[in-house]
Amino acid sequence: MKVASALLFGAAAASVTPPQQVLQAPQVIQDAFKSAAGKAAGSKPLKYLQHELKHLTEEARQSWDEVAMMFPEEMSKASFISSPKPHVKKAHSTWDYHTSGKDIQDVWVTNSEGVKERELDGDLEAFKLRTKKVDPAKLGVDKVKQFSGYLDNEEDDKHLFYWFFESRNDPKNDPVVLWLNGGPGCSSLTGLFMELGPSSITKKGEVKYNPQSWNANASVIFLDQPVNVGYSYSGSSVSNTIAAGKDVYALLTLFFKQFPQYATQPFHISGESYAGHYIPVFASEILSHKKRNINLQSVLIGNGLTDGLTQYPLYRPMACGDGGWPAVLSETECQSMDNALPRCLSLIESCYNSESVWSCVPASIYCNNAIIGPYQKTGRNPYDVRRDCKGSNLCYDELDWISEYLNRKDVMDALGVEVSKYDSCNFDINRNFLFAGDWMQPFHRLVPGILSQIPVLIYAGDADFICNWLGNNAWTNALEWPGQKAFQKATMVDLELELYGEKGKNIGAVKSAGNFTFMRLHAGGHMVPYDQPVASLEFLNRWLSGEWFGP
Repeated sequence: MKVASALLFGAAAASVTPPQQVLQAPQVIQDAFKSAAGKAAGSKPLKYLQHELKHLTEEARQSWDEVAMMFPEEMSKASFISSPKPHVKKAHSTWDYHTSGKDIQDVWVTNSEGVKERELDGDLEAFKLRTKKVDPAKLGVDKVKQFSGYLDNEEDDKHLFYWFFESRNDPKNDPVVLWLNGGPGCSSLTGLFMELGPSSITKKGEVKYNPQSWNANASVIFLDQPVNVGYSYSGSSVSNTIAAGKDVYALLTLFFKQFPQYATQPFHISGESYAGHYIPVFASEILSHKKRNINLQSVLIGNGLTDGLTQYPLYRPMACGDGGWPAVLSETECQSMDNALPRCLSLIESCYNSESVWSCVPASIYCNNAIIGPYQKTGRNPYDVRRDCKGSNLCYDELDWISEYLNRKDVMDALGVEVSKYDSCNFDINRNFLFAGDWMQPFHRLVPGILSQIPVLIYAGDADFICNWLGNNAWTNALEWPGQKAFQKATMVDLELELYGEKGKNIGAVKSAGNFTFMRLHAGGHMVPYDQPVASLEFLNRWLSGEWFGP
């Protein structure tokens, strides 16, 4: 789920961690961040930052100054400080399994040519995996075998929390799915308890069984990433998607080494919202390692932010009645979005061309305020154009119920949690990613390389505003790859229930060519499994069965 207030009005807390290769900021920008952070000491970092920006291009300087003048309040909120989450590391004996990345990296084998090489690729030496068995009887979330634990990187003081559920059907043969919520900075346990997991949490704090859980026919890993999200923690920070991808690769490598019984099954990465950024990077990182124990077979992105240049022009029609639902904005407000769009696209193009922090940050702040801001000011739910916001600042009462449950001592103890408090979303992480220039990065450019090896599904609930189906349909058609013409010519056909509920009921439309598939889900908001649980499980099971996989 995206963070509404941070998305629209948080100018971002400045991160001292610049984007890494391939999307790396110029050295002068990195030096400016580091020098300014050292001088600021948490007081007025932008004051010191300005002294460091002596080598910017004129275009980048003008863009920065323009946005600073237009949104001074948001820019003044920038901070180089991101407080670590309080935590207490549990004793070694707490955990049932310990897996060492160094031990894995030290395993050498002889290949077919008689040459010795490492069994598995990757820089794994600093990583360790701690895992415990979760007693299903203690929490009652599901009756299946469960594991929880932490991936540790002691060098960088990073500790990622995960919770694994076996398939309810045939865990020895069913596929394994990784689920990622977005934000950036929102816990994937939201997906577990509000969308596609084995149970939900009621207003009374009780666990309620979910018959449409995605682990009906697949084992599922819910991962709190990046660090300082959900139950994860760190004394340092991750503020860009590239760095997060290294952590995820290490987690999966160690997990499948610890539990080889799941390593041979097909593996799929799925997620929503800002996972439209995460997943292309994470999949590319995995596929870049030829000697791996991760059997990646496909990726699924739901209502994702992937190609801002193509997606941002579609906010106006979605808000103004051209997306299949009644208009939320007035003609005057729609006209203001039209007026702001050319400058927004110009800034995004500059970001795409330079991939620089100082081009990408102004693009994010200007476009989010000018293009998305008018909708947010209405009080309407940005994740569902049919509803007003209610409850928490993220528009859903369920998030408060989930947070109360996950902050219970008995729950934390059962899972081996080491932080003192659970929050559904970390707004510092959201701002850090934005201010690191990550928000508008052109990660869609990685998708053709993924399509050359595995299938990709882009699905979208058609009542979502914030990552709407119009924008996702547009970028999938605009993507340049060898199968583009065939994909553009493909016809959208009705998607009907076959496996669950009312057989023959229309739940959306789908088109596919080669390894690329786009799916529109009727009457689903930003979180399709929340709004349409039966349709969600239907398309997931059919996708995992290979129904739309290209030749």
